[in-house]
Formats: sequence, structure tokens, C-alpha cells
Amino acid sequence: MTTAIAPAVAQAAARVPERHYTHNEARGETIHRTNPTFVRRDLSFLDVEAGMRVLEIGTGSGLTGGLLAELVGRTGSVVSLDIDPFLTRWANHIHDARGIGNIRCHAVNGTDGFPEKAPFHRLGAWCTPPRLPKTWVEQVNDGGLIVATLPIAPVPNLVVGATIRITDGRPYVEQVFPGAYIETVGSPRSTFAVPPRWVDWENRVPATSWISVAWRDQDDWKNTGAHATLDRLLDPGHTEQYQGETIDWSSLRLWLAATGTRLTMTELAEDIPGLGHSTRHSVAVIQEDGTILADSSGSGSLTVLRGWLAAWDDAGRPGLDAYTPTLVPDMNADVPGWDLRLSR
Repeated sequence: MTTAIAPAVAQAAARVPERHYTHNEARGETIHRTNPTFVRRDLSFLDVEAGMRVLEIGTGSGLTGGLLAELVGRTGSVVSLDIDPFLTRWANHIHDARGIGNIRCHAVNGTDGFPEKAPFHRLGAWCTPPRLPKTWVEQVNDGGLIVATLPIAPVPNLVVGATIRITDGRPYVEQVFPGAYIETVGSPRSTFAVPPRWVDWENRVPATSWISVAWRDQDDWKNTGAHATLDRLLDPGHTEQYQGETIDWSSLRLWLAATGTRLTMTELAEDIPGLGHSTRHSVAVIQEDGTILADSSGSGSLTVLRGWLAAWDDAGRPGLDAYTPTLVPDMNADVPGWDLRLSR
């Protein structure tokens, strides 16, 4: 799905010098930044108007905050949050140097929101929490909007963007769209080789590899099952090539997130993801290039994976607009809130 860039966002972007935020002689290039095209798209979804109070989760380079400050104007205000004090200090410095007085950045855990300045008319999150936090919903006005990327399965990197309307204190999904932002963490990150959430076993030598199993609550405290499952994939007993048309990875990811059980995600080499099925005794994943790895040719997980692929093909390899998004409450989790799930 695509959306036209709102005229107000395009005008704000023309007034905000991008390079002031993305590069500085003292700090160098800012790695925590998003493609400006996606920034403008997601700000258009947020539908910010002059005079609004906006909460931004994920200060990053400060560019999006600068755009929000332009959109809300002198009568509005922006609060920007980031876990990394280095980023918030620099963003505050740049905003001040540009003479912008209606935005302040704070180094705090963004999943808690910022109750001191609540309620807000809009909340934009340029990061991915484990679920839609209850704190965010509580801090947005009735009728207000949240725009965020949210997980659609309890494994890393399976996320979509969503616009969420708050009505009578409850969140309702208005639309979903392709998108992904960095996962929220409790402290600043210095490495991005392994996702910070839902990785059940990882190796760091001789090369980085990791695995995430959605059945982690059935594993023991030593993660023995996840460890053994990753080992089976690193030395697979069976390899084959998918015989259908070229894999549409975006479509397949959605299908497996919506229909798969005992879902398993792995990265056996850098930037080569795999998705599939596993148990304590079997595993099979398909990689983006169509390579299928399994513990054996008679693997039960391989049979399940082949069935998933056949059903996906029979369904016509549906895109995101073929799914219905639902928010499922989970108030007993470490981050209480709502899980986003897709169904057909």
C-alpha cells in the first residue's frame, strides 16, 4: 500500500534542512535515521495539524522531530523520546541552533510514554515495541491517532505499520501498511548483528547466527531446544530448492505470520533470513532465495513447511491488503498492551 505525501508534510520538508540532522562535523553521520521518503509517508499517515500536542517515540537524528515541530507550528508542541542520551542531546542542540522552541527531547524508555505532558493528539513511533503499549493508548486523546510499526508474530523482524485510532479509550486499527523500524530496547545499542528481542539462541563465532522459536515457553531454562535447532540448520541433513515460482518474500512473510504455528526465524549468515517450522526434534526453514534446509529428508517440520508453501501458492500469494488486522489484549506481559495479528 502507498499513500501520497500530504502537502503540509512536503512543505515542512522543504523548510527543514535535512543535512543539519543527518551529519555533523563533531558527531559524524547519524546511523539512527530513516529514509526520508518513509519519514514523509509516515508523517502523512499521522495527519498532524497546527496547534496539536505530539509525542514522538524515537528521536534518532532529530529530523522527524524537526518536521513535526514545523507541522504543529508555534501554537503546538512536540515531545521526543529516545533511549540514547547522545541522540537526544544532539537533537536538542540542533533544534535550538535552528531557533525551534516548541520541541524538547528526553532520554527515557519510550514504551513508558511521557505522562508528564499527556494527553497528546498524536503519537508517532519510529521504533517497534513488543506490542502496542497500554501506556501509549492511555496518553493519547480520545479521537487521537497512533502511527507505529508493530510485530505480527513473536519472532524478530515480522512487523507492519499501522494507524490506530483511539475511541472511548480503546485502540482500533484503521489501516496497515508495509514498514519496519528498529526494535525498542532498554538501553542504547552498539551492535545490530542480532535482533534485541525474541532471539532464543545465538552464535558469535566463527560467524554470527541466531534463531527465534515461537515455542520458547516450552523450551527449558537453558534454551536447549533452541540451541539444538540452530545446530541442525547450521549442519542440515537435507537441502532442496523450492520448485515454484520465484519467492515473493514480502508475501510469504505475511502468510507465515498469519497462518503458521511453531513459527521459526533464523539468520544463518548475515542478511540471509530464513522462516519455517520447528519442534524440539525437527526443523525446516526456507530462505529468501528459495533454499530449503531441514534436519532430514523425512523431517516432520519439512512436511509442515511444504504444506504451508503449497497453501500460500494456492491462495495466490496474497499481499497485505488481503488480511484483516486485529488487536488482541495482553495485559499480563512485561509491556502490557495489545498484540497486532493478521487473519484471512
